[in-house]
Amino acid sequence: MTFRSALLLFAALALPPFLAGCGGGNDDDGLSVVTIGRAESMFDDGLRLSPGAQMVRDATSSGIVALNAEGEVVPALGESWIVTEDGRSFIFRLRQVDWPSGDPLTAEDARSSLLSTIRALRGTSLGLDLRKVDEIRAMTNRVIEIRLTGPMPEFLHLLAQPELAITRDGESIGPMTLERDGSVAVLQPVPPEVFGLPEIDRDRLGKRVLLRAMSGEQANRVFSAGEAAALLDGTIVTLPLADTGPLSRGTIRLDPAVGLFGMLITNQQGFLADIGNREALSMAIDRAALLEQFSVSGWQPSTRIVPAGLPGDTGAVAQRWADLSLDERRERARARITAWTRRTGQRPRVRLWLPEGPGSDRLMAALSQDLATIGVELRPVQFAQGADLVMIDRVARYPSARWFLNQFNCGLVPGPCSPEADVLVTESLTARNAQEAANLLVEAEGALLAQEVYIPLGAPVRWSLVRSGLEGFSENPWARHPLYALAGVEAW
Repeated sequence: MTFRSALLLFAALALPPFLAGCGGGNDDDGLSVVTIGRAESMFDDGLRLSPGAQMVRDATSSGIVALNAEGEVVPALGESWIVTEDGRSFIFRLRQVDWPSGDPLTAEDARSSLLSTIRALRGTSLGLDLRKVDEIRAMTNRVIEIRLTGPMPEFLHLLAQPELAITRDGESIGPMTLERDGSVAVLQPVPPEVFGLPEIDRDRLGKRVLLRAMSGEQANRVFSAGEAAALLDGTIVTLPLADTGPLSRGTIRLDPAVGLFGMLITNQQGFLADIGNREALSMAIDRAALLEQFSVSGWQPSTRIVPAGLPGDTGAVAQRWADLSLDERRERARARITAWTRRTGQRPRVRLWLPEGPGSDRLMAALSQDLATIGVELRPVQFAQGADLVMIDRVARYPSARWFLNQFNCGLVPGPCSPEADVLVTESLTARNAQEAANLLVEAEGALLAQEVYIPLGAPVRWSLVRSGLEGFSENPWARHPLYALAGVEAW
């Protein structure tokens, strides 16, 4: 039986049962899921993927490893692996599976796909992350070795990114297939025996998923009306839209996300040319109060670029200005602003871009009040281009200081940067051991902080609304929620 005929037979004979109850986003058409974003964004191709497109890529294509619903690394096309004693070599044994065309997957296929992706990602932050890859070898028909420039315990998390899925001439191998129905992504479970895996009972194959991307307002209305089982990929910008009242049809779920949430300085002219002035802006912000208006419990503010507690954290970098109260910080910042105003005869005005949404309105109001206490006027602008500050809100790809530091590489950011930090990060790639690498990354963070290239606020906020009774959803630090897990598909 060919791949295509197996799918047609499956679609005709094995539509699965759905969750019981009225509405709930489950009917004869499948499991309805909505995400926040442009309708077309789910169908983005290439290597710069929107959150919706990442979900689709994750469902329809597999890498050597994957992240499960709990955010843990699990086998995918690689059924097993070993790590050499020096921590520099990852050796994977691939599954005996076929491409949709019927050809068997080989280690050379995987090698060619990874090398092509790495080349295409040059000039991006993910490309910088992949600089640890030194060599990729097809050792046998089913065994592939990835050799690194130095130890990287978190490498498997990096390898599990959707952009690193194994493909060949437009073909991919995944637990679901995609069909487009207008603005709806229809994701159909693939019977595992199609890929040479053990056959399972039809009632365990899972549901098909109907994924739609829309504005935050529309997504909340659809979920509140009972027309979706889950609403995914909410951020601080859309959090005020979440219906969490006593009549809500679902439960809000907050991920303990790790990443960046703050303001990137994109202009180093005029007022912002002075490092002391850039630091003054950061000193004036009441981070603890910033998210109180959102009622986000457990959120930890931060004045650092790299969050504390990551693997390899030496504790050498502390929170900034810890010995000063907020009033004392603002007093020092105000003195700098006053001195600059007297020297230049100008009143400092700073333009901030935030993505559109009710959460941004709240953030803008709070930040404006904070900066007004030191004599700085904060103005919103409609476009990021031409702004002095740009709000960034990104979830980390893997648990390492290197990911955070790569986001501010001089080749990527439009404003002030630190060539010294870039050199230190590069040196960490070939460090002899984990301790040496950690020390270099600590120095790099210090160099970035000294240049005041970024105003950190804390961890990013990621939320979802999930219908009661829907399994397959778990909060995790990477805010990754595989659609096949929600659908009950037993992938690999």
